Amino acid sequence: MEQHYEKLAKILRIQPDVLHGLEQHMAAVTGRQNVIERIYIKNETLVNRLLDEFYLMDPTYQSVSQRIVDRLDYLDLNLQEVMGHPSLYETSGCGKLCETAARLADGQQHLFLKTEKAKDILRKFPPQEIISFLGYSGVDELLEKEDVFEIYSALRFVETTEWMHNFFAHAYHDIMPNDFEPRDIKIFVLGDKWMKAAEQFMHKKYHNVSHLKELGVIFIIPISLDSPGELTRLMTLLLHYKNEVTFYTELFQQYFSAPDFNARFQSLLRGDVVEGDLPQTGFSWRIVQRYLTKTDPNDPRLFEPHINPEAMHWYLAEEDLSKLSAEFPGTDFGFWKGLDWVGDFFPQDGNEKLVSFNLIDTVMSLVEKEQVVYLYHHQEALWNQIFIEYFSLDQMRQMLKENFDKGYINFAV
Repeated sequence: MEQHYEKLAKILRIQPDVLHGLEQHMAAVTGRQNVIERIYIKNETLVNRLLDEFYLMDPTYQSVSQRIVDRLDYLDLNLQEVMGHPSLYETSGCGKLCETAARLADGQQHLFLKTEKAKDILRKFPPQEIISFLGYSGVDELLEKEDVFEIYSALRFVETTEWMHNFFAHAYHDIMPNDFEPRDIKIFVLGDKWMKAAEQFMHKKYHNVSHLKELGVIFIIPISLDSPGELTRLMTLLLHYKNEVTFYTELFQQYFSAPDFNARFQSLLRGDVVEGDLPQTGFSWRIVQRYLTKTDPNDPRLFEPHINPEAMHWYLAEEDLSKLSAEFPGTDFGFWKGLDWVGDFFPQDGNEKLVSFNLIDTVMSLVEKEQVVYLYHHQEALWNQIFIEYFSLDQMRQMLKENFDKGYINFAV
């Protein structure tokens, strides 16, 4: 088997025959030939360019990894400077950071669950742990004195797992299109009172940012930003969730006219990924809307052709970040653009080890003090890149939206 199949298959942890078969089928669909070889050449070219930029004549796993971390440190210093050295121990500390992330959004309002509907749901399903935690007499006092968006954000780390399962199983069962209203995406820092309750949640999520697609909310749990890479992780997560929330609200609206809207709405919130075999006719790409590697790195769906909207949101986040280079000349914000799918193997202790040039893999590994080496963002981005080479990013995004409910994109061959 040719080298380009072997190399990319090794990165993706699949057999080269999978890529060869994919290429044959997609050539029949699109007429585009030798796509895998072109991606291989692009990857080699970009890696060699980076090695030259890093002045590495005899690269090893350790030396390349260190250069990438050094570059990330420089990016983090740039962010600290232009964002005014933010501190999230105060809710006002987000300031310029949150404003910048919001400004890089598409500038449009989107349809999210009505504020009054969100309150009605809490009246039907009172969050007793939150009520007790804050010392209120009941849900009415809670809603009178607290911001409903903060309450929903805190559900994830104050209420029990059992309560949350029951809440998501029943609270949204009657949501319909007329329960939505136009609003801006809301980005905010939770008040200090939630800090202690959120500690376990941050350990589970590996970061201090999360979101609520149905409410158009991105929330930050206040922490110190004194560790290398913390601010970059925070900024890229804000940009990622901004793109993700926009994508999902478009899906909500797309399904408004569907008779089974509520079932589709709940499926989107659960992050369902179609299981089982794909159609036997034509050629299919599975839509994997979660990072399956986080729960099972050997999930069989990872080893077949698939595209991942999460990786698309990260790509767009890096695009957003690069826009700041024009606003702040001399900064390093544009360095990572287009590197999300790039990576290669380098020698270490007589073997070879994969280095990801993906910004998110790098920053997650750095913040975790390299106790965990992340690679799956890069691998999923590479699957997306293969698909994009046959079409385009815009076409992939449109096909994702058109086929999301099926869980796969099928092409007649």
